[in-house]
Amino acid sequence: MGRAAARAGGHDPRALDRSLATKKSLSHPGRQLQPGRGGRRWRQPAAGAAIAWLPTLVAKGPSQLRREHLRHRPVNEQPPHLHLIVLDTSGSMRQGGRLALAKGYAARLIEQAARAGEQVALLCFGGSGVELLLAPSPARAAGGQRVRQLGGGGGTPLAAGLREAERLLLRAQRRDPRLGAQHCWLWLLSDGRTLEQPAAPAAAGNIVIVDFEPSTRSFGRCAAWARQWGARHLHAPRQA
Repeated sequence: MGRAAARAGGHDPRALDRSLATKKSLSHPGRQLQPGRGGRRWRQPAAGAAIAWLPTLVAKGPSQLRREHLRHRPVNEQPPHLHLIVLDTSGSMRQGGRLALAKGYAARLIEQAARAGEQVALLCFGGSGVELLLAPSPARAAGGQRVRQLGGGGGTPLAAGLREAERLLLRAQRRDPRLGAQHCWLWLLSDGRTLEQPAAPAAAGNIVIVDFEPSTRSFGRCAAWARQWGARHLHAPRQA
């Protein structure tokens, strides 16, 4: 992912789920969809290539899944990518159903990581402080159910949450020296309702800020963080 901040339209992991439902063979390592006479056909990319689904999801954005969105990683790449989800559970997120949307988003990220055979961790920050809900480990789809049971309320200790995220990533990198910053993704799910201006966690080589701020009264803080951090900025899907 490029380090330049980029704004994107509505972004929903369910869209990738729907694409997967119609293109199940995309999950076969090394297979790639290619236009051909009489329809579409599959061709084999470079030997050892496998689809990295969460980077593919980011590249896809709000559009339908296309071949140019696919991101690949070598089959023998070790270790798997680590996706650290940092979820804002503060009182402002409870308004307008934003916390429910964010929990659903986080659950689907965990499910996608499980399908890709990658690792995941989940930190929450809110009125009760910072809580590690899921320690770094191979993702399991069942982890999404734990996310949906979360409550929320209180203040927004964003800086404390990001400091703990930095410590968590550094600890994981010390345990496995092969795990570099380039293998670590940090997903910040927040409405940006805080005056704190923390620095980006340096241990995360890839940062995605998913913005749950309502468009009717926007302060633009998530977008500002993305510009300062060189992160990707995505607007969360709005409630129907």
